[in-house]
Amino acid sequence: MAEATPALGLIKELRSHEVAIAELNHLSSSRAVYQKNGNIFFQTTIQKAAASEQKQLDLAKAKLEKLNSP
Repeated sequence: MAEATPALGLIKELRSHEVAIAELNHLSSSRAVYQKNGNIFFQTTIQKAAASEQKQLDLAKAKLEKLNSP
């Protein structure tokens, strides 16, 4: 039962990244977006922010697959 907790956390992380990507994809190109780096927020482009979220999503998916593999 202890294995369900890390998997649940990863599933929540996956959903969070998926929502962030969807929100970024629906912004107009003139909107300013900010990305957190450490404790500081930096202004960036929508494309760079979406690419970063996609990378984090892919990493979380890989962790989940590794956790679920026997």
